[in-house]
Amino acid sequence: MADQIQEINTTSSNKTEAIPTLTGGWPVLGHLKEFQTDPLALLLRGYEQCGDLFRFRIGPYDFVLFSGMEAHEAYFKAPEDQLDPKSVYQFTVPIFGRGVAYDVAPEVMTEQLGFLFPALRESAMRRYVAIMYEEASTFADVMGSEGVLDVPVAMNQLTVNIASRCFLGEEIRREVDEEFAEAYHQLQNGINTIGFFFPRIPIPAHRRRDRARRQITEIFTRIMEEHRTSDSDSESFMKTLMSARYKDGRELTVDEITGITLTALFAGQHTSAVLATWMGLELARDENYINRIRQEMREIYEEDGGMSFAGLKRQQLIENAVRESERLHPPLILLIRKVLRPMTYRNRVVPANTMAVVSPAVSHRLAHLFSEPDRFNPDRFAPPANEDLQGLIGFGGGKHRCMGKNFAILQIKALWSVLLDRFEFSLDMPFPSPNYGSWVTGPKLPCLLRYRSRSQQSVFR
Repeated sequence: MADQIQEINTTSSNKTEAIPTLTGGWPVLGHLKEFQTDPLALLLRGYEQCGDLFRFRIGPYDFVLFSGMEAHEAYFKAPEDQLDPKSVYQFTVPIFGRGVAYDVAPEVMTEQLGFLFPALRESAMRRYVAIMYEEASTFADVMGSEGVLDVPVAMNQLTVNIASRCFLGEEIRREVDEEFAEAYHQLQNGINTIGFFFPRIPIPAHRRRDRARRQITEIFTRIMEEHRTSDSDSESFMKTLMSARYKDGRELTVDEITGITLTALFAGQHTSAVLATWMGLELARDENYINRIRQEMREIYEEDGGMSFAGLKRQQLIENAVRESERLHPPLILLIRKVLRPMTYRNRVVPANTMAVVSPAVSHRLAHLFSEPDRFNPDRFAPPANEDLQGLIGFGGGKHRCMGKNFAILQIKALWSVLLDRFEFSLDMPFPSPNYGSWVTGPKLPCLLRYRSRSQQSVFR
């Protein structure tokens, strides 16, 4: 306590002020009921009442929300010995495994994340575009001339196929298609709100998660054996890990390779599927914007008709739609750190053992950052509006910004470019509301789009 008092006195030259507390709440439960019902409404109410820094409570946990550009900068620049993610994200350990990511010391985690760079650098992305196009085209081929698309199922299937093929290897993905996809789906379901607070509680979803993790370890062990005995010169992230070494010269264990590979898959797939779902639903309500996307594709690809990395980079209209979907429907509504030592922001001290959070869902709807914040408007990121992309934190910020961000954006652009080129889409139901029961916030089911083949010739040949 004496150390904390000393730090408070030395980090601020002015008299400190109390952090405003959100009104309402129940004894013991705090704001839990309101949070479970509509966390965005709760947090927006807090911002309106209290400003860019306020307290609220969920059960035994005290939270402080940082909102807005200045608050984000302070939050993301704070050192890990002050705002610690490892203490919070222990619910990922049963998924990624022991000895990986948030189960190791920060310096080891940094070294492990360094192993991801080869799979996510631009030279690898250029190879991935062909895979993205082929998977989306194969999917479109079996859709028929018309029907109803279950969007979350479709986006999950496409992104699992793309990510597993990119990171596991092309020939291996086909061998483990159904077996791996089902186990991976159970791992995804293991990320839930209950698991955040109690990651080891033996609820059915967690028992299925643990069985799936063991099954995936067996699959990956088999893949690694095939890689060792195969003469194939194909490239994959897993093969890269098998030859990687820590700074001390140590090889990676099977469990470490499995965990780091899963980290890469989740970085490139899980939130991508949710974001791609929201984008498809939003675009289905805006035929004019879809037609503009198609016109841009014709202008880019009319000469050679082949999707390319350079072409996708030039598709600014669809990229703006991805970023606007990130703004309006961020897959993660809260990013959380545990306060290990007091932090001063604007003469207000956030005490140790508090949960410090930023909320993309709140900050992305602040009217002083984004005009008409409740409206889907991809043109806000284009001239003449040119609203600031720096205000987007859907992929995090600072040192812990999601490494899979560029991969995610690229594959969403690729798969929806193929689908919009082939089909007309319309929403077959009322626009869905968010499902806040899941840690990654997708839409409530069902989410159906009616589609029919377009009469125009495809731009991709």
